[in-house]
Amino acid sequence: MTGQFTDAERRTTLAGLMIVFLLSALDQTIVSTAMPRIISELHGLTLYSWVTTAYLLSSTVMVPIWGKLGDIYGRKPVLVVGISIFMVGSWLSGVSGEFGTIAGMSGMVQLIVFRALQGIGGGALFTTAFAIIADLYPPRERGKFAGIFGSVFGLSSVLGPLIGGYFTDHGTVTLAGHVVAGWRWVFYVNLPLCLLSLFMILVKMPALPHQRSGSIDFLGAALLIAAFVPLLLALSLGGHDIAWTSPQSLGLFVGAAVALALFVYVESKVSNPILPLRLFANRTFVTANLAAFLISMAFMGVAVFLPLYMQLGLGVDATTSGLAMLPLMGGMIVGSSVSGVLVTRTGKYKPFMLGGAVLLLIGVLPMTHLASLSLGLLCGLLLVVGIGLGPNHSLFNLASQNAVTPRDIGVATSSNQFFRQIGSTVGVAVAGALLTTQLANYGGGKLDLGALQGMALETGVAGGHRDPALGQALSFAVSGVMQAALAVIVLGVLVIFFVPALPLRSRMPTQEPVLEKEPA
Repeated sequence: MTGQFTDAERRTTLAGLMIVFLLSALDQTIVSTAMPRIISELHGLTLYSWVTTAYLLSSTVMVPIWGKLGDIYGRKPVLVVGISIFMVGSWLSGVSGEFGTIAGMSGMVQLIVFRALQGIGGGALFTTAFAIIADLYPPRERGKFAGIFGSVFGLSSVLGPLIGGYFTDHGTVTLAGHVVAGWRWVFYVNLPLCLLSLFMILVKMPALPHQRSGSIDFLGAALLIAAFVPLLLALSLGGHDIAWTSPQSLGLFVGAAVALALFVYVESKVSNPILPLRLFANRTFVTANLAAFLISMAFMGVAVFLPLYMQLGLGVDATTSGLAMLPLMGGMIVGSSVSGVLVTRTGKYKPFMLGGAVLLLIGVLPMTHLASLSLGLLCGLLLVVGIGLGPNHSLFNLASQNAVTPRDIGVATSSNQFFRQIGSTVGVAVAGALLTTQLANYGGGKLDLGALQGMALETGVAGGHRDPALGQALSFAVSGVMQAALAVIVLGVLVIFFVPALPLRSRMPTQEPVLEKEPA
């Protein structure tokens, strides 16, 4: 397939995809620093978590659907539609609450609804960008580009909070006598990037051939949404907004299980399924996605609560705790870039998967006893963790793509992203529940996650006094989260051992690959 495109076409396409990727990656990090100001202006403290949950729900459940649409109708139109929906959702998110209550929805409810719309489009960005790279380059060449895109993700993780904080603090302007709050530019900044990427894709990107014809499995798509929306809601809200054993939680889990069973049944019967069940007979597909799920789950457990520990456990301010996370992102950039180049040179991915997971293990192990670590040592460990995460951020996807035929690349790519996002959601939910339980055990039931977040805001923003006893309790609780993350990483390393070490193809396949066989 690569012979159909000139080098100039591939370069301009790659540039457009990097803008798309940056757009999607930035949106996952840029909003967080603006949220305190948003909930203050829109009076939505009780709905705080829903701004993130709405985007996560809609983007996650749409990932496999967008992948399937790309296989049937082609990547280019799917990407254009996804960017357009994302752009409209960004604009509407920016104007949320600007005109008061609309259709009975307060400003905060408007923001939640429009973030969900933004997530529907955002689900197309990551998966379609990776699938287009798979269309343009054979597996062996994809390694270096996967490394570049991993670096873009790491860079956005650094720039996102900084840009979000700058706009929130300094972006308020008056236009024609109307005051535009600074936090709104966090969403408006997407608009010029969307327009630029649309121009490059529509004008510069060649028409990519789609791999199959057929119609969309609408029933399967509906059942997929019906299965994972309740599951993600239960995991996101369980343990703090609603109790795990409450009728609401149990009802969500039972509903998700029933819908998932019906989804599997329907997919086994239709001729053009959203997620072909035959892919689960592919050992590389199964093990790579399971490993991606586990590593993402462990990473979120590490990344989400360490800033909270730094502020209350070590007594640093919010800005310092944010800067202390930079080694993690820098390590991801280095690990992703170097491993991508080495994979392209050697044609092998499994050694770098294992090496990255082992480094991740080494970095997290000392964090199981946080009380003995200084801030400087913790930053050094975060660098090791980032380097370990770098290779695995892209190589699981590369392994899945390499093991399937061109017609299934879209599904394989979207499935990997889907399982990665599910892993992140489960990781945050489990880590939050574990932290709350640990705090209750340590403090006799007097402490909880919500109280800690309020104290962190007071300490970091208002310069409040740090309670040493609270720091000890938090050190105990977060160390328990790190212990759970360590166990998940060990399980991830074991799964990676079972990922077949198939050689990366130097040419695009023209037929079904042979049955997988572990090289001697």
